[in-house]
Formats: sequence, C-alpha cells, structure tokens
Amino acid sequence: MNRTEKDKMLAGELYNSASPEIQADQRAAAAWLVRYNAALGLAPAERRGLLVERFAAVGENVEVRPPFHCDYGYNISLGDGVFMNFGGVVLDVVAVTVGDKTQIGPNVQILTADHPRGAAERASGLEFGRPVTIGHNVWIGGGAIILPGVTIGDDALIGAGAVVTRDVAPGTTVVGNPARPVSR
Repeated sequence: MNRTEKDKMLAGELYNSASPEIQADQRAAAAWLVRYNAALGLAPAERRGLLVERFAAVGENVEVRPPFHCDYGYNISLGDGVFMNFGGVVLDVVAVTVGDKTQIGPNVQILTADHPRGAAERASGLEFGRPVTIGHNVWIGGGAIILPGVTIGDDALIGAGAVVTRDVAPGTTVVGNPARPVSR
C-alpha cells in the first residue's frame, strides 16, 4: 500500500512537506486563518463556530483570541473552557491536545514540527512531528514555548517565557530556559 506524505506526517514519520496534498492543506489553513484573524470583533461564541470548522475538537466556552496562527488546524483539540490569548502559534503537523480549563497566555508557541538532527538528512527537506499534550487546568504564561513531544500534566504552571523541552509532571511549576521545576 502506498502511503502519502500526509499519511506519514500524521503518523509522526519523516515526510516531505512540499507534497501537493500537504501544500493544499496549508493553503486551505492560510485562507481560514485570514477569516479567523479578521473576526476579532466577533463574540467568542461566533469565533468558536469558525474554530469548529477547522479544528479536530472544540469544547464549550473556548476562546482563542486573534491573531492566531497554525499550520493546519485539523490536528488541534481544545477541551471545555480553554482560553488562548493574543498571538498564539500552534505548529500542528501532528496532534496538539489541550485539556479543559487550560489558560494560555499571549504569544505562546506550541510546536510539534521537528527536524532530523543529522545535517545531510535535514538538508533533504524531510521533517517529522511529535505530539504535544497539555492537561487540564494548566496555566501557561506569556511567551512560553512548548517543544515537540512534550506532555504537560494536569494543574501544572508554566512560567512566562519558559522553554519547555521535556515533560512536566502534574501540579509542577516550571520556569526558565530550559524550563526547570521550582521549589515550593
């Protein structure tokens, strides 16, 4: 069975992002983003309808404030009561799951896109993704960056500007670059 580059992308395997199917998906997402980001004046409930058009799942009482940017949208799942402030970036080549009542500050980046570490393989243009999972009732401070493959447990707190390079246990507060747990 021949697998498409999109099939490989969604499976988290090496894929060529220049494939026509993937390029078409990116153009569709870009067109949707123009509409979504022009909707700043709409009520959150009206913007939610636009999110439902594009995202994998959108809970009740979700607010994603424009401007917002993503690769595809169809790999993003948001639980009930999720709030994402202005300037959010989600590179969603694979699944991004955000649990109920999670609060995401302005200019937060959630990244699933990754690249081979070897120079020759990287130069080939191939890339891959690793999913990001964010639990329930998490607070992510402004300007934080969540790197590919990270899982953040329920009730965790990510300090403003933190660069989260590895998993965060439930109830843990992390700060800094790279993010490290703080003592209580």
